[in-house]
Amino acid sequence: MRLQDLDIIVTAPPAPGWGGRYWIFVKVTSDTGIVGWGECYASSVSPEAMTHVIRDLFERYFFGENPENIERLFRRSYSSGFTQRPDLTVMGAFSGLEMACWDIVGKDRDRPIYALIGGKMNDRLRAYTYLYPLPHQDINAFWSSPEMAAEAATVAVDKGYTAVKFDPAGPYTMRGGHMPSMNDITKSVAFCKAIREAVGDRADLLFGTHGQFSTAGAIRMGTALEPYSPLWFEEPTPPDNYGEMAKVARAVTTPIATGERLTTKAEFAEVLRQGAATILQPALGRAGGIWEMKKVAAIAEVYNAQIAPHFYAGPIEWAANIQLGVSIPNCLLVESIETDFHYGLIKHSFKVEDGYIEAPTEAGLGIEVDEDLARAHPFTGKGLHLEMQDAPCDYAGGNNFVGGAPPVTGE
Repeated sequence: MRLQDLDIIVTAPPAPGWGGRYWIFVKVTSDTGIVGWGECYASSVSPEAMTHVIRDLFERYFFGENPENIERLFRRSYSSGFTQRPDLTVMGAFSGLEMACWDIVGKDRDRPIYALIGGKMNDRLRAYTYLYPLPHQDINAFWSSPEMAAEAATVAVDKGYTAVKFDPAGPYTMRGGHMPSMNDITKSVAFCKAIREAVGDRADLLFGTHGQFSTAGAIRMGTALEPYSPLWFEEPTPPDNYGEMAKVARAVTTPIATGERLTTKAEFAEVLRQGAATILQPALGRAGGIWEMKKVAAIAEVYNAQIAPHFYAGPIEWAANIQLGVSIPNCLLVESIETDFHYGLIKHSFKVEDGYIEAPTEAGLGIEVDEDLARAHPFTGKGLHLEMQDAPCDYAGGNNFVGGAPPVTGE
């Protein structure tokens, strides 16, 4: 069996765009006619540029290769271009293609991917959800309202979720780590207090920040949140300085989580080695794919650390996260986004029920992709999947982050 053909679909989720402005799907076909699907998590270049990177990688290293040879394909992609170091763009392209290879091999063997990488460890996976506005809530006011967040958390917990994530401590600024404003600290405490009072001990609180703070600022924020016992303090400092994140980890009692912007075992191992985090959040569409993150999970075992696959993308990456999670002993949580578009694209192949996702039984990724639906929603904008603002933190007027990546008029 050899890899023969590649097609790329860039699809845009309908407004309000939960999961990002666009998702990059790859469709790989073998010479035996088996189709495999993968998803390349958005890199820091446009989707148009990424399609050229994906095609180049496929034509250089994947075309004509046996899809079983995952290790060889990784070494080719990682090393052959005189790189041999973590590269988000190359690994973003590789990750989607790697998923597609596993999907093909699983379908050829009529087995789920997890059966090929160690078998089933978990019958079901504990899911968590980000807090999104309810239909009757003001989509702009929501992100700065502890009361609205508490109401949304109650609805999620009543559905069965046992963990909810939120990140009221904006802004996401491209200027690097900043000292949070007192208003942002006060607002973050108010969110934790309101949500904890609303859900009690029925759910864990997951506090996100997306690498916003200076080391000292992160310690101030983390210390202020400790009375509400969050399960994690996510990416408290910029993700490229593990030593500084480790200082935060030593200064606060809340576990530190990081990983959505990291790639390959080289970066994740260094996080663990320096004690920067005990919860790793790989985004499988950019981190190196399923096999590479299986290795990371094994390394994490040595450090008694856990894996919580990150998910802010389309449902193909979600399916890959689930295959990995089912196969490892240290899966803490898997992130989930439940929208009609997410479920429609995979024809409701799986779903979150009572806060858990059952291990899939179908072959490969365990999904059936609605290719027509994906093509019917092409991305025509100019923005990137996620963007950080140019303006600095506002210490006088306050900050309001409009969560996720809702489409902007004119994009």
